[in-house]
Amino acid sequence: MNISLILQMAAEAEPDRIGLVCDGRRWTYGALAEAARGAARLIGDTRCGHVALLDESSEASAIALFGAAIAGIPYVPLNYRLADADLAALLGRIAPALIIGDKPRVDRLSSGAGHHVLTRGGFVAGAEALGAEALGGDGGEREEPAQTVAVELFTSGTTAAPKAAILRHSNLMSYILGTVEFAAAAPEEAALVSVPPYHIAGIAALLSSIYAMRRILLLPAFDPDAWLGLIAAERATHAFLVPTMLGRVIGRMDAGATAEIASLQSIAYGGGRMPLELIDRALALFPGAGFTNAYGLTETSSTVALLGPEEHRAAHRSADPAARARLASVGRPLPTVELEIRDAAGRCLPAGARGEIYVRGEQVSGEYRERSALDAAGWFATRDAGWLDADGYLFLAGRADDVIVRGGENISPGEIEDVLLGHPAIADAAAVAVPSAEWGEAVGVAVVPREGYAVLEADEIRGLIKARLRSSRVPERILVVDALPYNEMGKLLRREVRKKF
Repeated sequence: MNISLILQMAAEAEPDRIGLVCDGRRWTYGALAEAARGAARLIGDTRCGHVALLDESSEASAIALFGAAIAGIPYVPLNYRLADADLAALLGRIAPALIIGDKPRVDRLSSGAGHHVLTRGGFVAGAEALGAEALGGDGGEREEPAQTVAVELFTSGTTAAPKAAILRHSNLMSYILGTVEFAAAAPEEAALVSVPPYHIAGIAALLSSIYAMRRILLLPAFDPDAWLGLIAAERATHAFLVPTMLGRVIGRMDAGATAEIASLQSIAYGGGRMPLELIDRALALFPGAGFTNAYGLTETSSTVALLGPEEHRAAHRSADPAARARLASVGRPLPTVELEIRDAAGRCLPAGARGEIYVRGEQVSGEYRERSALDAAGWFATRDAGWLDADGYLFLAGRADDVIVRGGENISPGEIEDVLLGHPAIADAAAVAVPSAEWGEAVGVAVVPREGYAVLEADEIRGLIKARLRSSRVPERILVVDALPYNEMGKLLRREVRKKF
């Protein structure tokens, strides 16, 4: 099945129902479907091999996603925040492409590459005009095999150069059909989408909201005040945030910002580490909302594990340390996904043992443009480290590549960071490997002092860790910094932290 079927079903079921709101303009499902058909004709006329978006979220991102699917061309949303050199490299990898967005920048960075560039307004207007012409005809649609590439996403490159992850129609449809019920949303339900369009969460939000027929509220660029304002103005019922976004919203509310948020029924989060202190505060500030922690990767077509609302509430209320600790987990695997923890030799590990997370399922692509990363049995090595507790709850321990190897002993940065973040004087912390003449690698920690508290001395930090963990976890080097480097999705850039040492 082609992902364009998702929009087609919504448009046929209720063509006059509002499907998307952006910058004050309201689009019905019928109008979106018509524009997507027009976009497919526009795309076909360019004879380009890719459809790329170099812009913030808007109606153009939805129209391009479905228009590309109808045309049978991969959709490639690009990170418009990249430095020129990095963006130029990506533009070269997809040439020739129809690119929607920043025309002057594309012309400057890739003149002669054969790209066909349209502004956002020009693309949308052209798609609407061609869509209107196509009424009564087939609109240029064609059935594409499920194994055709639907989306090509460049990974964030937090540890290495970006890879071109391939998501086929079959992967994305498997995720949607396995997690969302068609037309399940009531007419008043609305989902606020504030993640960027080049992230898998943005793609999944569009597909799942349209399949549920939940009105999408697109916030082109995240701002906590704008987020609160849109919740109130549109009576949003659902929202997805990364932890850094949620932290900024809570910071504004704690500083006195007010908004009518009683309509919120569900807040999902993921994409980065969620400090226990932050989710505790969020549960207190949004008592009427059910919280869901979603763990997934680009290569898995989004979510593979969930910690649901009832599990959040139970852990939040519990006095049992083991039950309360589940607030720091990402929940249990989806029923449609298999998940294992393996050691370096590929052996499956028992509950409580730390290793690398492997997943398998129809939604799992595990494929890059250059190669497939699936093993012979279809398992994908996520490169995330973690463990399962006795009840099957998954806990993350950072990237497998981030493990600190001290004298042959593997040390997870996450366990050190958990101790540091539990101290009231520390606002943020990161542990990384630093060179050591004696051990090969040793622990280095960078800490951000919390405003209003005295800065901890190095010996105090070492004593804090030694009191809770083994002496091998005590850092050889300590830096006090004003802030840690994160990308826009809230992922810590450890390679940048290492540079500080």
